[in-house]
Order: sequence, then C-alpha cells, then structure tokens
Amino acid sequence: MQKKPYVNMGNTLGESMKPFLSGRNSASQKLASASGLRLWPVTLCLLCVAPGVVADDGLNGANTAWILTSTALVLFMTIPGLSLFYGGLVRGKNVLSVLMQCFAITCLMSILWLTVGYSLAFDDQGYGYIGGLNKVLFAGVTEGALAGDIPETAFALFQMTFAIITPALIVGAFAERMRFSAVILFSSLWLLLVYAPVCHWVWGGGWLGDLGLMDFAGGTVVHVTAGTAAIVAALVLGNRRGFPEQAMMPHNMGLTIAGAGMLWVGWFGFNGGSALAANGDAAMAMLVTHTSAAAGAFTWMICEWIRFDKPSALGAVTGMVAGLGTITPASGFVGPAGALVIGVSAGLVCFLATNYLKRTLRIDDSLDVFPVHGVGGILGTLLTAVFASNALGIFSGQEDINIASQLGVQALGVLVTIVYTGIVSLVLLKLTDRLVGNRVTSEEEQEGLDISQHNERGFDF
Repeated sequence: MQKKPYVNMGNTLGESMKPFLSGRNSASQKLASASGLRLWPVTLCLLCVAPGVVADDGLNGANTAWILTSTALVLFMTIPGLSLFYGGLVRGKNVLSVLMQCFAITCLMSILWLTVGYSLAFDDQGYGYIGGLNKVLFAGVTEGALAGDIPETAFALFQMTFAIITPALIVGAFAERMRFSAVILFSSLWLLLVYAPVCHWVWGGGWLGDLGLMDFAGGTVVHVTAGTAAIVAALVLGNRRGFPEQAMMPHNMGLTIAGAGMLWVGWFGFNGGSALAANGDAAMAMLVTHTSAAAGAFTWMICEWIRFDKPSALGAVTGMVAGLGTITPASGFVGPAGALVIGVSAGLVCFLATNYLKRTLRIDDSLDVFPVHGVGGILGTLLTAVFASNALGIFSGQEDINIASQLGVQALGVLVTIVYTGIVSLVLLKLTDRLVGNRVTSEEEQEGLDISQHNERGFDF
C-alpha cells in the first residue's frame, strides 16, 4: 500500500469531450441544430459534475468512486465469499458454525475498528510501533476530512474491510473444534494487539514503512499475520478427533467453488483499491492479480494431476487462493510477466507446503490457512524484491531498486512479523483458554458445532 503519484483524470475527461466541443459528432450537431440548443452549456455541466474533476477542496471524484467500489468488493470477500469458501470445506455438521464465525467477526471487528483499531493503526502521532489515540471513535474523521484526495471516511472504511477479513482468515485453522466464545474473544484481542500494530508498522507511518518495506496490499499485514496465527492456533488446539486417520472431506464443493469465485472477484478491490486512486497502478494491480490467480490455480491442478493421477476442484480453487495471496504484496509493483512467475511459484510451493504439513508433520490446520496464506504471503513478499525491479527485461516491474538490499528489507519484515505475531497469538490463545476454554468437548465435537454452539443446523432436510 505504498502509493505512487497518479494522473489527474480530469485531463482525460477533457480530452474525451473534444468531439463534442469541435462539432465532429454529427448526431450531436443534428440534434443541436434541430432543437436550437448549443452543446457548450451541457458540456460545462458535465465537466462540473464529472467524477474525474478535482474539486476546489482537493477531493478527486474518480478516486473516491473507485475506493468506495473497492470497499464493497473487499467486504464481499468475507461475506459471502470467505464464508461460503470455508463453509463448503467443513463437514455438514459444522457449516453453520463457520458461517456464524465469519459473520460475527465482520460485525465485531467493524465496531472495534471504529472505536480504537483505526486510531492504533493510522494515527501517526504514535511512536513508530503503534498509533496514538487521537482518532478514537473516528475523531476528526468528518465528512470534509481528506486522506490524500479521497474522503478519510472512505479510507477508514476501506481499511476496516481489511481488518475484518484478516482475523476471519484464521477461522480456517481451528474450524470444527473451537468454542464460539473463544473465537470472538481471541479475534477481538488479536485485532488490537497484532493486526493494528503490524498495520501501523507497514502502512501507518511506522518503522517498517520507513525502512522501505514493499507491501502493496497486505503480504505481511494480512497474509503473514493470519497464516502465523493459524499455525499457532492449530498447534495449541490440537488435531480434530480422528485426524489424520479419518478422511474429513468437504461436505459441499459447490459452496466452496461459489465462494472461491467471489474471492477472486473481490480481490480486484483488495489489490486494485490499494492504489487509492483510479489510475494505472490500480489497473496494473488488477491485471497481475488475475494473472497470478489463474497461474496458481492451473499449477496446483497440474501438480495434483501428476501426484494423484487426477486434478480436483478443491486443488484448483486452493491454488487460486494461493496465487491471489502471493501476488498481494507485489501487485502494485510488478508487471504481468513477473506475476505469471509469482503465480506459478505460488501454486507449486503452496501445494508442497500443504502436503508436507498434513501428510508429514500431521498438523491439522483444518482449511490450510498457513500453507496457503502464510507461505504464500512470505513467498510473495520476498519475490516482490525481485520482480519489482525495472532491470529484468520482460519480467521487469515498476521500481528502480537494488534487488539484494530490498530483499534484505523484505526478509526482515517477514521475520519480525512472524516472530511478533507468533508470540502474541500464543499468549492470547493461552489467555482465552483460561477465561472461556478454547476447545469444545469431545461429545460436542462429535455432535457438531452447529448444534453444540448455536442449537441450529446448517441443513435440515
């Protein structure tokens, strides 16, 4: 989310109106002559209300419209996208519990972001490690306040959707065995003590941003933090009953594929919106995002085809998510050819990591949050230092950087994020276990969390 200058879209709009102003549009000429009206008043009105025009107060309508659209897209990623993606992957007796966890996290993280989270992340009156408290309850975030050339209300809301989806990603690690009360308590504390500080380090004027860490849309802030917390949670809670001897197949791949499609579309707002402008950076971010997702999905599918003789729909959508997560930190810096390499790398590396974690280490990260998001975020953050360089020919990115020195900064950012997130997540899980108990009983797990936690069923035929 390191932003670059953008082109004033008002100039582009003015160019698009030249056919009307010069009289070269014959249909318009006939209409004008028939009605006795002149086109210049209409043109003037259009120019005054057109979203590309920068207002006297510095507000850019085109950029504002794009961020509002991106905000809706990123929220769409959590509900319904991630909810359905995760919901289809669990067993039928737990589908409602996963949907409920994602929905409740959306509500509570929104409230926490409003009250104190945004201030801790983006109040630059802090100390480089955590923001101050000057923006508690969105103090000063008024209708006329600007963040750059967009309303600060739009910026704060856009960032809220990131704060929602990051703890929601962790749900996949402890699915089917964690108490609802523990999920809510852990997610709340985690947002304030892990996500907000790391967000401040990278995007809020903190020390990693000052060092020059390149993280366009959340390689460290979102994926490394969520992935690290996920593997810690999986280890602390232990495996599900019967894992790995008992097969625990997804109960509804139709839901999962539908959710995956929503994630793919929503990710255009996630990465493209992080340009904070309707410009070439946003367009390139969307292009490389799509390229990496497609390459990741197809690579994972080929790996399965070779390893298990048949490609699966589950593998294809998991590879897609791996490609999306891995391109996230690089999306505003790299070009299409670099994105293709990143996507292929994501599909291969995350496939190997997933199989190693489950088959060799036998760790029950239920929905593969760490090997997909954690490993993907690490890989993407490091590869950003390579493919962002403008010295690689067809594989060049947009930045004039020294690859070796930038790689050192990226590696430091990854290492610090993993260590900090891992330690704090472990402490929080121990705390929630003492306060409310993390894991459901063996009988409740056997019955299913839909009934034991919510007294409802996801499906009742």
